Amino acid sequence: MAKAKNLHGSDVTLDAEVFEAPFNGPLVHQSVRAELAARRQGTHATRTRGQVSGGNQKPWRQKGTGRARAGSTRSPLWTGGGTIFGPQPRKYTFKVNRKERRAALRSALSLHAERGTLAVFDPSKFEQPSTKAAVKLLREDWKVDGTVLVVLTEAEERAALSFRNIEFVRAVLPAEDVGVADLVGAGNVLASSAALDALTARAKGVKQTQEASA
Repeated sequence: MAKAKNLHGSDVTLDAEVFEAPFNGPLVHQSVRAELAARRQGTHATRTRGQVSGGNQKPWRQKGTGRARAGSTRSPLWTGGGTIFGPQPRKYTFKVNRKERRAALRSALSLHAERGTLAVFDPSKFEQPSTKAAVKLLREDWKVDGTVLVVLTEAEERAALSFRNIEFVRAVLPAEDVGVADLVGAGNVLASSAALDALTARAKGVKQTQEASA
């Protein structure tokens, strides 16, 4: 039975369906690529010869000058001319099926559960922001080594103020924004109980309201 360390009490028993799933490397790789590609802005652009200024007429006559033929200063051969096949604005996103995304999320969460790099804490103790208390929680209470991803809910945003400026905290994210790339890139995951429930519901494909009423 998979368990997560509770930094303020007894260990938390994890959902076996989500946190004991076999690791699917190719699926995780595909999901990470899709997430990172979706974060690219794709706004890079270069000017073609039809967009640069100048070159409305031949710079010199065709013959008799001893110089090479030239029809326009907009030519890519000229300094300040257009660019051939340069990058243009585009979208890098590609689709990953919903079931595949959930399976990749279960793989990443199961990996942290297996390694013992997943812990739960009580965000109510950080209603008053204190970076010093947050560092003590991570370094002394948890004895964490490596980078940390802190996962909270939208209602717990005040607790985020205590963790966001710590050097080894990779990111502080709401549960609904945590992706496979974030989980794979972090050495440890610290989550509130509510955020852990939200991640579990996402990985199972169940809405929290429905799960709570079941």
